[in-house]
Order: sequence, then structure tokens, then C-alpha cells
Amino acid sequence: MENRITELFKIEFPIIQGGMIWTSGWRLASAVSNSGGLGVIGSGSMYPDVLREHIQKCKKATSKPFAVNVPMLYPDIDKLMDIIIEEDVKIVFTSAGNPKTWTSILKEKGITVVHVVSSLKFALKAQEAGVDAIVAEGFEAGGHNGRDETTTLVLIPAVKEKITIPLIAAGGIATGSAMLAAMVLGADGVQVGSRFVASEEASNHISFKEVVVNAKEGDTHLTLKELAPVRLVKNKFYNEVQKAYADGATTEELKTLLGRGRAKKGMLLGDLEDGELEIGQVSALIHNIKPAGEIIKELMSEFQERKAELSSL
Repeated sequence: MENRITELFKIEFPIIQGGMIWTSGWRLASAVSNSGGLGVIGSGSMYPDVLREHIQKCKKATSKPFAVNVPMLYPDIDKLMDIIIEEDVKIVFTSAGNPKTWTSILKEKGITVVHVVSSLKFALKAQEAGVDAIVAEGFEAGGHNGRDETTTLVLIPAVKEKITIPLIAAGGIATGSAMLAAMVLGADGVQVGSRFVASEEASNHISFKEVVVNAKEGDTHLTLKELAPVRLVKNKFYNEVQKAYADGATTEELKTLLGRGRAKKGMLLGDLEDGELEIGQVSALIHNIKPAGEIIKELMSEFQERKAELSSL
């Protein structure tokens, strides 16, 4: 399958694995890349030396292209970018910040730059900054999200109408049918996050994977907008956050409640009560844990089946 995204990244299928904290290490990234998609190392939970280790191990595990995702609010971003350049990473996804800050620097080094946005406004700013492609992520997505709550169904055609560079859809995509729908709306490819959380190679705790495959509709909610909007599984910590809102908590009180290391506690260490469990609404459609390669095969098989069905209408 060839289009603007497969040509840009030199991959077989227009499927990009989300660069998720505590989930997207070298094992998952290399498995996705070896299966024809674009694997992405999520640097948001990594110290600089840990990122270097993951990049080096990913290079040994795959000869295919892979990327690194860098949240721009990371305190040691200069060190992360230095390592990415030193290790000759070819593709970088930036998020949670101004794309003007690093895009030109990375592109001068021959690096392909993609920026993640949640609105048309920021998609236009990213294009103006010179990025090579955009990920437009709808309200359905897990983890940190946009404040405007624009759904993928609305966001993708809105962005497609105004930009000229390749567009990747994200948020609520875990099946071949959803992939096809996103591309009908104008996307050149899709970014899949939650489905890969429930993969064998994902580095998050098995208990969290089991929460994902047992999730039902309505089990997640976007909250903590005063700090950084995040979609969470409803658990003891989530209930404490809702009680804090009901009691009129200030932003500082919410920060204190959140504390440090909540995401690590929940997703990596498997504390299902006091940890922060970030996952998308589409978790309600995920029912098993599989190797990343099988997930890619299922996505493409269903994509082709649904495409053929539409062609016969």
C-alpha cells in the first residue's frame, strides 16, 4: 500500500504506533516496524541515558524505520534532542509544545518532523513551522489530550480542508474499519495507541493490560483540564480527583493530589487503585492481548475487507 505517509516514512503500511509513556519502549517500537508499520519510542517517561539505550536496542532489533516521540514540556528536552541527533534517529514526533522551537533544528539535521495537535488552530501553526506531517488527535484518545474536546470524526476533515502536508488521524482507532473511516475523512494514515497498550511487547504492567481488555463503554473520562487534560480509567485515584472538584479544589490542590509518579505507579508498576491509568475510549473495543505483528495484520486485513465491501456498494 503506497501513499504520502508510506512514502514519507518508507514503511509498508500507513500505521503509526503511538509513542506512549511507560508503554512504548524499544520492544514495541521494533515489533511494529518489523511488521510494516512505524514503531515509535515514547521518550516522555525516559531519562536521557535510558532513551539512548532504547534507541540503540531498537536499531539492533530492526533494520526498518522507527521514530522517537518527544513531549516538549519535558524538562531535559535539550539532552533528549542531542541524543536523538547523535544516534541518527531519522524521524521525530513532537507534542505538547510549540513546534517552532525544534522543527528547523531537527530538519537541518535531515530529520523528518511530525507534530501532534488536537485542533485546527495548532495544525496550521505546525504547518507554518515547517513540519513534514501532522497527527491530529481527537477527543477519544487516551493520555493527554486537547481541551476543546473535538472528536476525531470532526477534527480530521476540518484539518484536511486547510492543510497541504500529510495528515495522520489519531483517537479512537483500534480496528481496520476505523482506519478506513479516518482515511475516507481525509487522513493519509493513522496513529494507533490504545490497541498497542494491549500488546505482548508493550512495556506497561500486565495488570494494566488486563484493565484495558476488560474496559467497557464509559469507563474512561477526560479530566484535570486545569493541569493538562488527560483521559483516565475510572479508579480510586480518579474518584479522588472528582471529589476534589466537588469540594472546590484549587489548581494547586489538584497538583498536590496528582503528586509525582502517578502514571508510572499505575501503568508501569500496576497499582490499579492509586495509579493514573491512561487509555482511550476505544479500550471498550479491545478484548485481547496479542503480539504487535498480529495487531498490524488484523488492522490491514479488516481495512482491506471493509474497503472491498464499500467498493461493491
